[in-house]
Amino acid sequence: MTSEMETNIVSVERINEYCDNPTEAEWESDANNKPPNEWPNNGLIEFDNYSVRYRPGLDLVLRDINTKIEPLEKIGIVGRTGAGKSSLTLGLFRLLEAANGKIIIDGIDISKLGLHDLRSRLTIIPQDPILFSGTIRTNLDPFKIYTDDQIWTALEHSHLKHHIKGLDAELEHKVTEGGENLSLGQRQLICLARALLRKSRILVLDEATAAVDLETDSLIQTTIRKEFKDCTILTIAHRLNTIMDSNRVHELSSV
Repeated sequence: MTSEMETNIVSVERINEYCDNPTEAEWESDANNKPPNEWPNNGLIEFDNYSVRYRPGLDLVLRDINTKIEPLEKIGIVGRTGAGKSSLTLGLFRLLEAANGKIIIDGIDISKLGLHDLRSRLTIIPQDPILFSGTIRTNLDPFKIYTDDQIWTALEHSHLKHHIKGLDAELEHKVTEGGENLSLGQRQLICLARALLRKSRILVLDEATAAVDLETDSLIQTTIRKEFKDCTILTIAHRLNTIMDSNRVHELSSV
């Protein structure tokens, strides 16, 4: 009984840990800090002496980042494992709050925005594509904002239209949890189609093609080159060909 209680007490510790977790910042911006509807309209990103850590008391994972990314620039971000490449993305979406400094997008300090106002205006294609149980349509357009024509256009540009047209239910094709009934490449292309629908001014690619084959990688790069030419793009990558089109390359060092 003692051994069993010792094993089960771990569950109590986990529940207690979640109960004590601090909540995220406010979801909506207050009236004084509400960004304009068209924000960000240029895509200018400034890191001003920006530092971040995962928890209070831990070492900084990014220290004193100072850089200015001009509108429409294509920036490659490289560095060894643990250098802080993905942490930069987490900071941009405020999944991690700044320990020092700030990030300014088109003249607005993002720390003053509500999380929804910030995250809904940026687009990311992650390394691990996230799909939910439902249909192709609900995974592309969960809030029913776009027309069928817009969805099909996005699927065409992401090289998925032919495949989806070949399914019996087309856009109503059922997707299992995590997209397990689709290949990894197809899941990544659905994430690309989702980004094409949103078409925000700032696009983040967090090693988006690291887990797919070279053919799918080439399709994604071709589409990004053509369809996001009017966007500021931050590309975190390991493959050299993924950042070949970048205007500049930033290297993060773990030293």
